[in-house]
Amino acid sequence: MTQQGWCGRVKRTLDVLVAAPGLVVLSPLLLVIACAIRITMGRPVCFRQERPGLNARPFHLFKFRTMHDDRDNAGPLSDQQRLTGLGRFLRSTSLDELPQLWNVLRGELSLVGPRPLLMQYLDRYTPIEARRHEVLPGITGWAQVNGRNAFSWDQRFACDIWYVDNWNLRLDVAILYRTLWQVVKREGITREGHATVPEFMGSRASVPKRGL
Repeated sequence: MTQQGWCGRVKRTLDVLVAAPGLVVLSPLLLVIACAIRITMGRPVCFRQERPGLNARPFHLFKFRTMHDDRDNAGPLSDQQRLTGLGRFLRSTSLDELPQLWNVLRGELSLVGPRPLLMQYLDRYTPIEARRHEVLPGITGWAQVNGRNAFSWDQRFACDIWYVDNWNLRLDVAILYRTLWQVVKREGITREGHATVPEFMGSRASVPKRGL
């Protein structure tokens, strides 16, 4: 189902009704996290990075910073070495994602949709994988409630395309509900043996087979 028409307007209304009061209610927590990052890692408090949005149009994604900038003579240290104790906690609880409510309010993200990845991946997608940009990206998505970052890239893209082809408002509500449970369990935060998600280097087209 297309995200146009009245269904798209209802989805956008839901986004605003959650993001706006969410930012207000969570403002004390956001301030505490910001102060903790400022004390332990210095400035900046938020990580800002260009990501592809709807139809691959770039926008700036906001997250709480989880890594310091230490480097040696060879350049920046590995993600594992730069990830701080506070950063691990923020990632394991998904608190680092809270600033993205601002992206939702601005209309750059939805609460639910394929996660926005890196700009350099655009040229590496197959035509099927590139279809993930036919809808607005989201804070959480079908891949996140099924395997999160523990999924392989092929599995992740299969879930993204399944979502694009099968989207409806009931599915979004189900994903939001399952996301809360996923955050509580703290499962699939990273792929085994990796502090962060390994870089996507390209793959063959995968055929989505998952369902709700």
